[in-house]
Amino acid sequence: MRRSDFDITDKVRTTDPVEVGSEVIRLYLGLYSGRTSPQIERAFKDMALLYRGEHPDYHPCDTPYHDIQHVLDVTLTMARLLDGYERGRQGEAPLPPEYFGIGVVTALFHDFGYLRRRSDHKHRYGAEYTLTHVSRGSDFLLDYFPRLGWEQYAAAASELVHFTGYERPVETIRVDDPVLHRVGEILGTADIIAQMSDRCYLEKCRERLYPEFVLGGLALRKQPDGHTVTVYSSGSDLVHKTPGFYFNAMKRLDEQLHRAYTYAETHFGGRNLYLEEMDKNVRYAQLMATDGGHDPLRRTLPITLPPRVRGYPEDLVIR
Repeated sequence: MRRSDFDITDKVRTTDPVEVGSEVIRLYLGLYSGRTSPQIERAFKDMALLYRGEHPDYHPCDTPYHDIQHVLDVTLTMARLLDGYERGRQGEAPLPPEYFGIGVVTALFHDFGYLRRRSDHKHRYGAEYTLTHVSRGSDFLLDYFPRLGWEQYAAAASELVHFTGYERPVETIRVDDPVLHRVGEILGTADIIAQMSDRCYLEKCRERLYPEFVLGGLALRKQPDGHTVTVYSSGSDLVHKTPGFYFNAMKRLDEQLHRAYTYAETHFGGRNLYLEEMDKNVRYAQLMATDGGHDPLRRTLPITLPPRVRGYPEDLVIR
């Protein structure tokens, strides 16, 4: 049985930056024999330090859904898709080692915008940045890449991260290099398929994503006439509406991100483990929605936030 704190293959612990980093470096060396990537190695260390709250300028990660496991799972998925791209390309331009690194590092920090500065006395929770977290992450990457010695790629990375969000339409993301543009589409793909194939995806939607939506202003929607409508009334309601999100996600994957998920088939030797698990999750959500309100979600979620860190108020009603 697949474990809840492991990846799609049940071989890599996605709550451990060292373990995921080792696997990503292994894939990198498999493509670029004899090369090293100090940027990737440093980025894993920096990300772990920041998410644990060991940086003097930032609070630890307090978003229970967009946590370190999500970031590491997306990064591992990103590396696998890049591996599939390079190994299976036919008529496509080669992927330089620097571009592999850019994709991985951007994946590591794609949700950095949820982290709060210690000087921030306006926001109590990182989820309050939901509607602007991608732009905040973009600003961070613009500053961070020069510190890695990649100043020439900083502007591109700050654009690529927008493939993971909805703050800007995909067609407005400006990346002139066609290979880097494809890296961006792969990044957006990794973000979707990693989370939706998680063994505890539905439990996480109910217990962790719903509170983030409440704090981020997505559970309610204000109409032009000033009237407020409820989008998600509870965590269970969010789970019941997951099939609709799945439909829209697949449309985005196919039409805007141009089926980059097919690179997983090359990486895994024929099967697309991500799409298989996504399909299982959405079928289960459909069953729940038509089963008279019966809620059989029982999987235990990994504890990923640092000790004594809460992601939402204790009186927030989830179910």
